[in-house]
Amino acid sequence: MNNNEQLNTSPLGQSETETLEDEGCKLMLYNDGVHSFDYVIKALIDICRHTVEQAEQCSILVKMRGKCIVKRGSYDTLLPMHTALLDKQLTSEIIK
Repeated sequence: MNNNEQLNTSPLGQSETETLEDEGCKLMLYNDGVHSFDYVIKALIDICRHTVEQAEQCSILVKMRGKCIVKRGSYDTLLPMHTALLDKQLTSEIIK
């Protein structure tokens, strides 16, 4: 076996594994029963950079199911969005 084959079959290093796991975070939005569809839609467009259609679909899912994953990404990417949703009195959580 040559060096290239060994490199291709070796397990991921710790920093690579941490990066892969970090990218697997989800931003969950919960139904609070208080805010209007329009308010939630505008927040998702402004904060999470959703299209109008994405924001409408997420708002419907939040209403029907009580929660919806509104964004996926690294913890560092999702944290400012989570904070901004909380600042708008919306209930969200980052799930690893």
